[in-house]
Amino acid sequence: MYILVADDDIPSVKLTSFVLEEAGYRVLKVYDAQSVLQAVDQHNPDLILLDVMMPKSNGFDICRQIRRNSDVPIIFLSGRSQLQDRVMGLQIGGDDYLVKPYEPSELLARVEAVLRRRNSDLLSTSSRLSHGDLTLDPVEHKAIFSDGRTIELTPLEFRLLYYLMKNAGRILNVSQILSKVWGYDYEGESNLVAVYIRRLRTKIERDPEHPTYVITVRNLGYKFEA
Repeated sequence: MYILVADDDIPSVKLTSFVLEEAGYRVLKVYDAQSVLQAVDQHNPDLILLDVMMPKSNGFDICRQIRRNSDVPIIFLSGRSQLQDRVMGLQIGGDDYLVKPYEPSELLARVEAVLRRRNSDLLSTSSRLSHGDLTLDPVEHKAIFSDGRTIELTPLEFRLLYYLMKNAGRILNVSQILSKVWGYDYEGESNLVAVYIRRLRTKIERDPEHPTYVITVRNLGYKFEA
């Protein structure tokens, strides 16, 4: 696996690269925004570890540019731990958000989880799925409504909605969703699910504040209603 590490903090890049290389990954190191975009274009990495506070252009802006052409997994690295920063990172297309300083073991766990989700068949989304007036197209990652509406979804949004629809009417707890959609085996990132549920609702619900498809079951989890 080829991992791109993008951070203007040279000692941090050296330490992160050492940890990854010891774990058997190949690492490409860059230190500014322009080099990130060039490296993505030239080397097609399997994963990007992207610092939020990059010079000239921050990591969020870089992520937006990458997402115009690529769905390569991105894990944000940041000293900013505020909830709004974490939510922003996920909303613009990040796959995870890790706050500095972090333990090497946690970094490797996050990397492995994202790559496992990317490259394994934790959740097969290869066939069309329909419930009620909603159909999911796995080729174009679109939600298609019987009234003609078509909504484009990011890969993670698609996987989440697919999993919910595949279990329509069944209450799924956060741990189950994290395991199947994200590849996590723990509940330490329960906010991740809530963030993506909100994103889904803003796209597919006519009134996101009063959802009719993706329903919250208080203290239990979420379910899809056909």
